[in-house]
Amino acid sequence: MKVLKVGAAVATAVVLAMTATACGGKKDTASDAGASGGTKSDKVVIGIKFDQPGLGLKTPDGKFTGFDVDVATYVAKELGYQPEQIEFKQAVSAERENLISNGDVKFIVATYSINDKRKAKVDFAGPYFLAHQDLLVRADDSSITKVQDLNKKKLCSVTGSTSAQNIKKDLAPEADLQEFPGYSECLTGLENKAVDALTTDNSILAGYAAQEKNKGKFKLAGLNMSNENYGIGLKKGDKDLQTKINAALKKMVSDGSWEAAVKKNLGPADYKNEPAPQITEGS
Repeated sequence: MKVLKVGAAVATAVVLAMTATACGGKKDTASDAGASGGTKSDKVVIGIKFDQPGLGLKTPDGKFTGFDVDVATYVAKELGYQPEQIEFKQAVSAERENLISNGDVKFIVATYSINDKRKAKVDFAGPYFLAHQDLLVRADDSSITKVQDLNKKKLCSVTGSTSAQNIKKDLAPEADLQEFPGYSECLTGLENKAVDALTTDNSILAGYAAQEKNKGKFKLAGLNMSNENYGIGLKKGDKDLQTKINAALKKMVSDGSWEAAVKKNLGPADYKNEPAPQITEGS
């Protein structure tokens, strides 16, 4: 009996020691989280473009730069995520709705124009930026000051671009439309005088023109041929997230971070941005 009592005492001591260690472990973990300033232990996956300089670009060293990246990072911070907790996922235009509806991303910031067709599938916060369809021309070319000047000239855009088709159909029907797989090919053609102008959203054009290798070579024509309100796409019906993102966007504008991000990413192309648009989604 004496041996049994000693054994029981030892067992009790071991259990108490383990309990104390476990409690201590939890306390240390919480302390570490507080010391690092993090408010969440999980990751947030955000969709961006990987191939748009000035807006959403993945650099060769694996970093991400651009205005949309800065907006996404700011919004994530307001939602409680530190930069190291962000996982950026490529969101090509044709897959944006699928990425959202499948839950592959929490939200998307990727030159995502708000329109009724898209709103049937996803919700938006914002808008956070107003872009216009424009032309990029050579810096020394003064022959194109209005869209009608494209008649008899070579206009470049990416294959399947609605921007180029709009010009060809309604604005300059005699324009010689040249289509390439990507904007880089159009820029090369523009520099080499194989084409006379490149068209898409002015924000995208400014991003390309602002690249170090392109500085001083191109300029925006300054033609506002359409209004493109960029919104942050999210799962349909998630009103709580929509409200929080809208609040983050308003704060980004009010504290000056929005204007600073525009100038940093698009300013080198002498881009004259519109003021931050009023939040309309979710109101």
